Amino acid sequence: MDGLSELEALQRYRRDRHELLDFLLSSSVLKKVVLPPGAVSLDDIDMEQVSVDYVIECAKQNGVLELSEAIKKYHDDLNLPPVAGSGLGGTYFLVTNPDVSGPPPSRVPPSVSMSTPPLPLLPKAFSLRSTPSQQLSVDDMIDDFEDNEDEDQQLGGVPRRHFNDASDLVLGLPPFATGLSDDDLRETSYEVLLASVGAAGGLVLPPKEKKEEKKSKYLKKLTSRKSEKYKPVPVRAPGLVGLLETMRTQMEISEAMDRRTREGLLHAAGGRVGKRMDTLLIPLELLCSISSADFSDRKAFLRWEKRQLNVLEEGLLNHPSISLESTDRTAAELRTFITKIEEAEMLPSPAGPAQHAEALKAMRGAALALAERAARGDQTGEVCHWADGYHLNVRLYERLLCSAFDVLDEGKLVEEVEEIIELLKSTWRVLGITQAMHDTCYTWVLFRQFVLTGELDLLQHAVLEMKRIASDGQRSPQERFYMKGLRIAVEGSGGMQELTFMQSLLGPIKEWADKRLGDYHLHFPEGSNKVEALVTLAVVAGRLIADENDQSRILRMTSTAEMAAVAKQAEDYIWSSIKAAYERAVEEVDAKSKTEHEHPLALLAEDVQALAKRDAAVFAPILSRWHPHAVAISASLLHSLYRKELMPFLDGVSLLTDDVTSVLPAADSLEQCLMNLVASVSDDNEEINQYKEQMTGYQVEVLSSTLIMRWVNVQLSRISEWTERTLHQERWLPLSNQQRHAGSIVEVFRIIEEIVDQFFKLKLPMRVPVLKGLMSGFDNAFQLYSNKVVSQLGNVQDLIPPVPALTRYKKDSSIKAFTKKKIADPRLPDDKRTSEINALTVSSLCVRLNTLHYILSQVDVIEDNTRLRWAAKRPQDNVVHQNKSVTKSPNGNVKQFVGTRADELSVAFDGTRKSLNTAIDKTCEFTGTKVIFWDMRESFIDGLYRGGVAVSRVESVVNGLDSVLGQICEVIVQPLRDRVVLGLLQASVDGTQRVLLDGGPSRFFAQSDANMLEADLKVLKDFFIADGDGLTRGTVENATAPIQQILTLYSAETFFVIDNLRHASEQMASNTNSQRGVKVVHDADSLLRVLCHRVDNESSVFLKKQYKLPKSSG
Repeated sequence: MDGLSELEALQRYRRDRHELLDFLLSSSVLKKVVLPPGAVSLDDIDMEQVSVDYVIECAKQNGVLELSEAIKKYHDDLNLPPVAGSGLGGTYFLVTNPDVSGPPPSRVPPSVSMSTPPLPLLPKAFSLRSTPSQQLSVDDMIDDFEDNEDEDQQLGGVPRRHFNDASDLVLGLPPFATGLSDDDLRETSYEVLLASVGAAGGLVLPPKEKKEEKKSKYLKKLTSRKSEKYKPVPVRAPGLVGLLETMRTQMEISEAMDRRTREGLLHAAGGRVGKRMDTLLIPLELLCSISSADFSDRKAFLRWEKRQLNVLEEGLLNHPSISLESTDRTAAELRTFITKIEEAEMLPSPAGPAQHAEALKAMRGAALALAERAARGDQTGEVCHWADGYHLNVRLYERLLCSAFDVLDEGKLVEEVEEIIELLKSTWRVLGITQAMHDTCYTWVLFRQFVLTGELDLLQHAVLEMKRIASDGQRSPQERFYMKGLRIAVEGSGGMQELTFMQSLLGPIKEWADKRLGDYHLHFPEGSNKVEALVTLAVVAGRLIADENDQSRILRMTSTAEMAAVAKQAEDYIWSSIKAAYERAVEEVDAKSKTEHEHPLALLAEDVQALAKRDAAVFAPILSRWHPHAVAISASLLHSLYRKELMPFLDGVSLLTDDVTSVLPAADSLEQCLMNLVASVSDDNEEINQYKEQMTGYQVEVLSSTLIMRWVNVQLSRISEWTERTLHQERWLPLSNQQRHAGSIVEVFRIIEEIVDQFFKLKLPMRVPVLKGLMSGFDNAFQLYSNKVVSQLGNVQDLIPPVPALTRYKKDSSIKAFTKKKIADPRLPDDKRTSEINALTVSSLCVRLNTLHYILSQVDVIEDNTRLRWAAKRPQDNVVHQNKSVTKSPNGNVKQFVGTRADELSVAFDGTRKSLNTAIDKTCEFTGTKVIFWDMRESFIDGLYRGGVAVSRVESVVNGLDSVLGQICEVIVQPLRDRVVLGLLQASVDGTQRVLLDGGPSRFFAQSDANMLEADLKVLKDFFIADGDGLTRGTVENATAPIQQILTLYSAETFFVIDNLRHASEQMASNTNSQRGVKVVHDADSLLRVLCHRVDNESSVFLKKQYKLPKSSG
């Protein structure tokens, strides 16, 4: 059968079972087959309900098979625990038609305990449900079966829900001395209800079914088939009859007991004409009207009789409405008669029945004497105090009120609840219940049912009922006097204490609510409306309980004082629950830290923060109805609790370890969260400051800043070391055609990026000054780099040769100058410096310029990225401006934002930008000077116009410049091209001035050379303008203006130059024109040099007389 499905296996099992039974019943292995009563043939027997094991056992003995016993054995076996390995108990058969009743239930069947002790074998005529001392007849079996069937119909076959534990919710009433159980009270309260209804003439007997009808019903059940259609439940009868039937069902009273009680009450009322049924001593009358013959089971009768006697003892002796003296003779007699009745049941016949009848007759007189004692306000003829003694009446009325809950779903009220409550008012006369007592008892019943089932609707209903309870001042004088007498002594934790009615019923409710609200995080994790309802319940209950105390001043309290008391109660709930939740978090963290390998304080901070947020979102909106600062209370308390755990750790911190980087961010985040919660409480700054003053800061920020600054200083020193090392090893070669900067700066930026990443990965609490310190360190590193680049170039004056001595013109001196032997000038650089200058090629200088420009462009990127990352880390610092515009940085990269106002980070690299621009200017100046005065010295400084203007024109110089400019454009980046060319132009102008004014003996110019010099200047300017592709014409004109002035002097007459020189000398002597930057025409020094290079005797004679200048010599 391994290959069969469960359904196929079940079908085969049932088919084989039928075939086996048919074979055994039709064969001769059985001596005789006895059919059960009402069955004519085997076709009337449902073989599904026949025990195969019983049939096989009879067949083995070749005995008589009684099918009634086989059926009974089958049903008895269903109640036994399954045998291990047999598979029994795990299979369920449908007894209804699926077409009518629908599919089987989808829920899991109830589990069967495997530890049930084995039961002894029973004789044939005994049932597991019967007592061993009584053998049941067939009629008794039918009666019991019908009673069980009736109970099944009442319950509908639906299992009850699982109840919550309500062991800590107990009425503040002492236990009964006789041991009355809840079932005893339930049955007695139903009897009281019937008597109360009978007093109004509404009690009638239900129609009596015949025994034959019961037997046919029993037989019908035995012979039922699955093909029978489902019969719907009959509709409830209208009026009082139907309502009483509902009450019977709700209170789980069997039809047999209901009938016996009705017959007994009607019989007792018939014998006492003129007496209301509710004035009867019901337990006594029932004892006299009902005998053991009315019960099918003597044990059931004894149990019923014992209950009635216990109720009499509790109502008349233990808790009488009218107090008894300890020496009361009638009370002693009643106790004696009760004892005799109990003893009579143990005696054999006829002594036992005789003593029972005698004692019962004598007990009537004593019981009526006690019950008919008149109390204040009683009317003549309507006196019977047996069930209105406190606290028996409360317990009986509680059982009646419980009938308002659906037996099929204990968390719901029945639809007829209003009718039931109105019907129960008829019992107030018997039980001594007032409106205030009813409201209080109903509140208790609703609340206890809520505790058992957890239904929120019941709790909210209980709140409404409690609000209806009249306070002491709202009750009538009679009711106030009556309820003041409802006091009872109860043993508590502090010994015996006397409780009032309100304290007995509402006290347990308040204690239960206080206990749950004292840890609402645990008991109400869903944060539903249960918390709100419970707080309301506790507040109202406390007010009602205090109202019962004569010494209470609750009525004289002002509304403000009462609100303060309620707020204090809510604050106590918050403190208690927060502490309990925090302690649980501490316990859980210890175990969690071992598995997650993280410091417990860090995990605790995360859990506490989650707790605070959840409390603020879930519970605070509810509790703020009673205390407006509920959020601030919980936040300040959590802050204080965590501080006690954190401070010992902070005191021991000196280094930046893994534990520190784990705990400090979590602690700072928690503190910020709690501070924000407190600030969200109210707009009143005084109230906010009051809570903030209670929250002593963790000072995590101060400690973290100290540790981070130590780390930052170490990292910055590392940058300085790497900067100097990379510059020392740099060869100033471009990385590629696209990346024309040097590799050293790439290494510096890599280190900076690593430091920035590590800085933001620290996740430690930090503020803007810490970031400014880091950025300042980067700024210093970039300035160090740019200064090192400039310092490696050396002094630009080393590139410029010494100026020749001034001499006056001598005929043929120019010819001698070509043949003059060169003599080494000691003012020239030494060999080491010469080698250094030679190593500074145009290409390497351009790479330096590209590198400086790369730094300038990347500084903006670093600043922007750092700003964004800081804004993500600390958005409250507002370092990223909200108003943004898109711009482009000098290197063409798009910058994502430009702030509308300066902040603390916007000036972080101002020093770097200034230093870089200065370094670029100096490098451009050095590059142009080196090209003109060093690389092109021979062709430009020494060769241009040497031996005369016509001999050496400027075209040869321009050709050399064109070659150099080509090299520059191949290497230099586009944004720096014009700046480098401008530096070359400025150096060309300086070189031309050197040739024209300090050219030495080999340079001489006549007035007739002016046109050629003008033409050469135009060639030079056109070269740098480059037909619009080079520098702008205005820039070139401004740069060459000094040369133009010098050429003007060379084109002028000699006497004009001499007169200007004399005038300029006089002004210098009188200091009337000592300003720098005057025009060359009026500069005495320039005028003197023009005369020295002028080719005419007039100027030579003037210079000899006025300045004693020697002649130019070979």
